[in-house]
Order: sequence, then structure tokens, then C-alpha cells
Amino acid sequence: MHAFRMALVGLIALTMGLAGCSGNPGDKEALGTILGAVGGGIAGSQVGKGRGKLVATGIGTLLGAAIGNEIGKSLDRADRLAMQRTTQQSLEQAKTGTTSTWKNPDSGNQGTITPKKTYRKPDGTYCREFQQTVTIGGRTEEAYGTACRQPDGTWKLVST
Repeated sequence: MHAFRMALVGLIALTMGLAGCSGNPGDKEALGTILGAVGGGIAGSQVGKGRGKLVATGIGTLLGAAIGNEIGKSLDRADRLAMQRTTQQSLEQAKTGTTSTWKNPDSGNQGTITPKKTYRKPDGTYCREFQQTVTIGGRTEEAYGTACRQPDGTWKLVST
């Protein structure tokens, strides 16, 4: 379950920053719920076999939706922009093992991203494994994930 939460936080952190939500608080909660459900379903589908896999996918989807909704409520637009900017810059320019940080002085929310491994796929696409933290209201969650560089230069989270 801990690995599920780590993967989910990473998915939500990257995609919320890239999604460009409006300023409407309900929109970021809805987006967080949707992205969390998708991430939870993906994480859950990696567990078990047969009927157990189906159950794990369902549970992952429900838990992901709940966690994503909470993160959506907690991160405002300035948080997401700071996180997106730092994540993109770190994945594009930081050396492996170098931690980059972001912080919103108004909300107090903050986070880090540390590229852990860089590799090139057979099709020539560069990918980076990373560790990420997000601290909201004094509570820190860790995430691990992999992102690959897109032709337009942005980095997109990929399932491994």
C-alpha cells in the first residue's frame, strides 16, 4: 500500500502541474479525483492475478480518487505552477542525485524532486527515474516514478 501511495503522489504531482487547471477550487478537486483514480487504477492493476488483480484495480481506483481529491483541495494554482516549473527544470537540467526544491510562501506547501537515474529507450527517448516529496500542511508524502522527455521538451510520467 505504501508503494501505491508513493506512485500516486508522483502521478498527481506531475499531471496536476501540467494540466493547467482553472482557478475554480472545485475544478482542482475534480481533476485531483480523476487523476488519482487513474493512477490508483494503474497501481492496483500491477498487483495480484486473475480476480485478485481486478479487485486490486478497483480498490486502487477508489483509494486513488480519495487521495487525489485531498491533494487537489490542498494544492492551489501557485503551488502547482511552482511544482511544475521545478519538476520540468530538474528533469531537464539537474544532475542525477541533485535535489531541487519548490515552496509557496503564501500556502507554506513545498516539495522536492531528485532525479535518480537517466537512461535512453531503444527508440531514442530519454527517461529519468525520480524521487519526489510534497509537503502539505506539515505532512510529507514521498513518490517514486519515471518520466520521459517528449518531442516538445516537456517530461511526461510513464508507467513502468
